[in-house]
Amino acid sequence: MTDFLILGSIAMAATPLVFAALGELVTERAGVLNLGVEGMMLMGAVCGFIAVASGAHWIVGAAAGALAGACLASLFAALVLGFAANQVASGLALTIFGTGLSALIGSNYVGTPVDKIPAVLWGLDPMVFAALAMSAAIALWLYRTRQGLILRAVGENAEAAHAHGHTVLKVRLLAIMFGGAMSGLGGAYLSLAYTPLWAEGMTAGRGWIALALVVFGAWRPGRVLIGAYLFGSVGVLQLHAQSSGLLAIPSEILSMLPYIATIAVLALLTTRQQQSRAPAALGQAFHRLR
Repeated sequence: MTDFLILGSIAMAATPLVFAALGELVTERAGVLNLGVEGMMLMGAVCGFIAVASGAHWIVGAAAGALAGACLASLFAALVLGFAANQVASGLALTIFGTGLSALIGSNYVGTPVDKIPAVLWGLDPMVFAALAMSAAIALWLYRTRQGLILRAVGENAEAAHAHGHTVLKVRLLAIMFGGAMSGLGGAYLSLAYTPLWAEGMTAGRGWIALALVVFGAWRPGRVLIGAYLFGSVGVLQLHAQSSGLLAIPSEILSMLPYIATIAVLALLTTRQQQSRAPAALGQAFHRLR
């Protein structure tokens, strides 16, 4: 029974990472690097929580979180697509802006209780299964549909895609908005199911882990899903190690394990030159030919 509870905890810990990482994967497949995942997750978390705390159903709360993430992503899209701003700088600004704005909006809701999303099967809530289904759906869409092929073509060579008649800016805009909605959904899951409460900065770096998972998964949905569950298990197991007293290690060091694992994996992938699998046009601005 204890093992089953641990597995359920791992699934819940991995779910926000799955949502955010899959959204970023689609964005990067279109050739856009958005480092604002942390900020979009926080906005999704606070807006989803406020909706439920105001009496809305949890589905409405999840939708509110996704909408908040998409709205914040639209600011990023305006900068990098409309003004060809530097994607790295714009993404970092988005994280800073989202962190501050979420803290301001949620200041009156700290400590306010809400009902947790109810479980439907094996003690797991519907969003856990939705994240698994979304992983399969995105994989099928990317590799089995014409629209997925166009997205990948834009991410590999935007100029060539434009020359073949594809609207590069539209494809990238939709990818950015989808990525923002998925990040917001991941944040909403944190405040509505995983905790459930609102606290300033409650994502605790999960947005950065989601970014690392895209690299870890070599920009493939199935591998990203596996990576999210691996990283989720690291976080859950360190919590169980602390509570059970199995390891005579300070709790602060154990809390660092998920982030140490992130750095270690990225370093390992770099030495093996896995970064070559990134979309060729990733991070490159597109200037429409006149």
